[in-house]
Amino acid sequence: MIIHDESTERAAGNHHPLAPLTQAQLAHLVRLCVTAAAERGLHATYNGSDALLLEPRTEAFAPGFSPPLIAGLTNLARVVARNRQRDWPHLVATHFDELRINLHTGPPPPPADPERDLLLSLTPKTSLPPDWTAQTPEFLPSLLAVPCTYDDNIATLHCDPSDYGMTPAEAHQAGLANLCRLTDTVEYVENDGAQLAVLSDSPFAASRALVLDTVLRETLHIEDPPHGVLVALPVRSVLLIHVITDLSVLPALASLLAITLRTHTELPGPLTPWIYLAAPQGSGAPMVAPPWTPATTQPANLRDLRPSPAFLALAQTLSNLE
Repeated sequence: MIIHDESTERAAGNHHPLAPLTQAQLAHLVRLCVTAAAERGLHATYNGSDALLLEPRTEAFAPGFSPPLIAGLTNLARVVARNRQRDWPHLVATHFDELRINLHTGPPPPPADPERDLLLSLTPKTSLPPDWTAQTPEFLPSLLAVPCTYDDNIATLHCDPSDYGMTPAEAHQAGLANLCRLTDTVEYVENDGAQLAVLSDSPFAASRALVLDTVLRETLHIEDPPHGVLVALPVRSVLLIHVITDLSVLPALASLLAITLRTHTELPGPLTPWIYLAAPQGSGAPMVAPPWTPATTQPANLRDLRPSPAFLALAQTLSNLE
């Protein structure tokens, strides 16, 4: 069972899974974590990648937690990277205080009223139990929509709908319906004649991509954009949208790439570094994820990144209209 944090796709150019830390900073963080864990009755072993394996030294874990537990370090690494190194011991101690409480109080109970409380959260496939991901379709490559609840600033994933009397389809529909009811904080950014809408300040900002038509209609006041939109969801708390109208889509793509690659590397809750083209399907059909296509190639080395064939075809169409 995974109890904290997530591993995810990572932009090329990162030299280890816990960028933006240097190797020396990573070693220092691991030492702090192992010490903090020991002070709280936990034996921690670094897995050499992006997580600790935790086992109890003194008190047993609460029912529902079976050692060794995987405690991801991705988010903690991004938090400490934005602070002075002298503050790291306090940040790590706070992190392990919260973790210890969770381990000894047990996992949260299933939602009492799932029809009212469930949301969907986009989550990296690698952070979920393999037996669950094998049966769940991807929303985008390596990203799954997982039923969850959100209370006291804590999101809890509920992977087994039978725990609260629902089928997977019923849980998905309830989560979508409640996701549609959320509101967005949006800021518009202009760059080289291209306008980007930046939705942020919510742990479900990126997950609102699951209800993109609702976001376009109710937040951006756009109905059925004829050429579609560019969409990026680099981290949980950010959703970037460019409504395509003309060849300003070219600087828009460049701006989105710059923002997305940096955000995906530096902020907590990484999802995907790539930009997608969500094209309208006609007849009022929603711009759901399966028709989405990458706006660029997705190479291992970012120096090899190029516009995708679908994006080039769109640019040619827009050029012919001018």
